Parts: sequence; structure tokens; C-alpha cells
Amino acid sequence: MNKESRIYIAGHRGMVGSAIHRNLVDQGYHNILTVDFNNLDLTKQNDVFQFFEENKPEYVFLAAAKVGGILANNTYKAQFIYENLMIEANIIHASYLHKVKKLLFLGSSCIYPKLAPQPMKEEHLLTGELEPTNEPYAIAKIAGLKMCDAYRDQYGSNFISVMPTNLYGINDNYHPENSHVLPALIRRFHAAKSDNLPEVVVWGTGAPLREFMFADDLADACCFLMNNYDQAGWVNIGTGDEVSIKELAEKVKEVVGYAGKLVFDHTKPDGTPRKLLDVTKLHALGFKHKHSLADALTIAYNDYLKNITK
Repeated sequence: MNKESRIYIAGHRGMVGSAIHRNLVDQGYHNILTVDFNNLDLTKQNDVFQFFEENKPEYVFLAAAKVGGILANNTYKAQFIYENLMIEANIIHASYLHKVKKLLFLGSSCIYPKLAPQPMKEEHLLTGELEPTNEPYAIAKIAGLKMCDAYRDQYGSNFISVMPTNLYGINDNYHPENSHVLPALIRRFHAAKSDNLPEVVVWGTGAPLREFMFADDLADACCFLMNNYDQAGWVNIGTGDEVSIKELAEKVKEVVGYAGKLVFDHTKPDGTPRKLLDVTKLHALGFKHKHSLADALTIAYNDYLKNITK
């Protein structure tokens, strides 16, 4: 990409899309195309095709998706598979028809097999059964990855895919039912602090290990790969570091400044014991994340404070 390139960010209002937008602006890119959902429904093929015809983007970051935590994935299964399939199919095909120079599609680490070896390598995809609670979403995202490779094979399209780990950061989703674990912990500890509650209860034993990446580091990796990677397949994007849920909860408790007690409910399920991406390929390409968990948690919490006061 050069600084004058017409760059379209699909999903620029979300945490990932907004992080990519900030990254591009910081680097001096100034011809960035964005459009709100109210003005462009990405599930409508004709509308997407018309947008591409009128705006002629040269580069596309496909960050738009219907996302949520375990409860949302398990409750809205039909919506998750339908909307994600439609969004990616419409944008990928429109990018082919309008000869987009390059497209980057964002998958998700949760599409690896439920019992994949740890850490999870790129080649582990489709080697086992998926986690049932998010299977519709995972199948849709796998279809997007495979679609990019199919268009590369048949049409020579320079479409690449990335597989991000668990994300958090500015513009995160703090919904009480649909959020992921880290933003959910921020919200609960802040509420407990505000209401002077004596304790916060976290499900499970706290033993499961998880990997977390600051969304701005993901955005940095996406922009790096858009300029430096042109191969089939996909690239895991993560930190290569992991933390137990107990350690994570303690870190969030400290950042929020909550003085009460942290309690783990051992009668509740732990979920998968470990979920870590192998980022050997990413590091070999020359990229490594910049933010530590402790530093970025403070940034995320400050952003949460700004948003709840609006």
C-alpha cells in the first residue's frame, strides 16, 4: 500500500476495525473508506457490489463480523452462521469482481478443533471436531479462509487470511451477556468497586490458560502483513504468551483498584484447559507485539471508564 491507496475497512466501528483505522491514520494513510451499517448492510449483495462499483477500493481489510461470547454464540446460532457467511462472501466476491489489489480476511482462533494440540499451529485447522457452542460461527469463518484461498487458486486474487487470538482493548464489547471474558471481568470488577461489594465471583477454578492480545497490536500485525505477506494459507496472530484465568482476574482486579475478595466458583465449568496459538510463522516474518498485558489492561480500563460516562 502507498499513502494514497484507497483502503476500505469493513467493520471500522468495531474493536478490530477501529484499531486498524487508527493504525493506518498514524502511519499517514489518508484515503480510507468507511461506511456505517445504517448506510451499508454488508449482508445485502447488491448493496455491497454497488459500494465497490462507486468507491473502487484498492485494498480491503475484512474485519466486519457478527461476534460474541459463548452465550451469544450458543443462543444465536442461525444469525452467527448466516450473517458471517453473507458478509464475507459478498465482500470477497466484490473484491474479486472489482480487481482489488489485496484483501486481508480476519478469522478467529476459536475455529481450531476443540482438542487441537497446544500450541495450535496453522496446519491444525480441520484436523478434529469443533467446539459445539461456537460451531456455526467457526464454520462461517473457516469458509472465509477457504474462500480466500480458492479465489487465489482459481483467479489469482491476492487474498490473505489471519487467525487472531483472544482480543481486548479500545472499543471493546462490555455487554453483560455477550462479552468475552476479559471485558466481562473489567465490567464486573468496576461494578463491584462502585457498589462496594465484598466479593466478585468468577466461574470455574481459575486454572485454564488463555492468550490475550491488545487489539492495537493485532491491527499493527494486520497492516504489517498487508504490506509484507502474499501467500496462500493463513497466519496466526498472537503473543505466544498465556495467563491463567486466576492470574488474569487478579491483574484486572489490580488495574480496576477493587479491594474486595476474589472468589472462584468450582461448581461452574472451566471450559477448554488451554488455548494458545503457535506464532512461529508470524515471528519468522519479522513481527512481534509491542504491548504487555499489564500496560494494555490499563489502556482498556481507561477506555471503559470514558465510555460508561458518556
